[in-house]
Amino acid sequence: MTTPDAHARIKARAVRRIHPDGSIYQGLSFEDARHLACETGLPPREIDIAALEHHILPERYARNAHSLSSEDQRLLLTRECCIVGAGGLGGTVAEVLARIGVGRLHLIDGDRFEAHNLNRQRFAHTGNLGRPKVKEAREAITRINPTVSVTASAVFLSAENAQALIGDADVVIDCLDRLDSRLVLQAACRIRQVPLVSAAVAGMAGQLTVVFPEDAGLERLLGDIGNAEARGAETHLGNLSFAVSALASMEAAEAVKVLMGRSGLLRNRLLLFDLAEPYFEIIALE
Repeated sequence: MTTPDAHARIKARAVRRIHPDGSIYQGLSFEDARHLACETGLPPREIDIAALEHHILPERYARNAHSLSSEDQRLLLTRECCIVGAGGLGGTVAEVLARIGVGRLHLIDGDRFEAHNLNRQRFAHTGNLGRPKVKEAREAITRINPTVSVTASAVFLSAENAQALIGDADVVIDCLDRLDSRLVLQAACRIRQVPLVSAAVAGMAGQLTVVFPEDAGLERLLGDIGNAEARGAETHLGNLSFAVSALASMEAAEAVKVLMGRSGLLRNRLLLFDLAEPYFEIIALE
């Protein structure tokens, strides 16, 4: 818990800064935040949260300002997101959420990097082929934003472990590549009463929706869980890096809106896009 002394130290380190639009704010540099964590024994995330409570903006989040308020930023730092799948979609989603400041990320994937992942998967490179995806992602995210707490479960999701893996997450993000697994994940989210952001990508096209526990959900797209196919269109269309990155960014945006309680969600709606045309369309799932 942040002490009065820690609050006083944070306010003493605040420095007057200027946004690109000329507006003035009180900022806390990354170096000062790190020193304060060492001086007080508090986790870096607690230092950032305490600063935001006094409307002091940690410099790493300075370009979030105006779109996100100090309270928005503080709220994100207290939230937990569970990302199921750490490959093409999941790797980029995890990086985006770490950079914007979601405080806790839980990554779930039992797979290891292979050479065919190099065309699109954010944390894959020639030096880590054969290594677990979630462990590589955790190490990379810790370097990007050490104030974010990252846990990794190097296992595949199943009906037996899904609820335990989701835990107390505030939102779950579906970055899976199996249709049947998506329905298993949705069933677990309903039991845990957690919103689900679900996306699928193939070739230059993709789709995205948000499902709350009380919604009809993915069955409207995939049918009954017992009849769901294992793989989708990506088996013959492949996955192109720009389509994966575009969809992952939109998936992260929906998750952030869920975490902040914002309106405009793709709830009971399906976003479809094809970058080959290009076109974007949103249809109602009534």
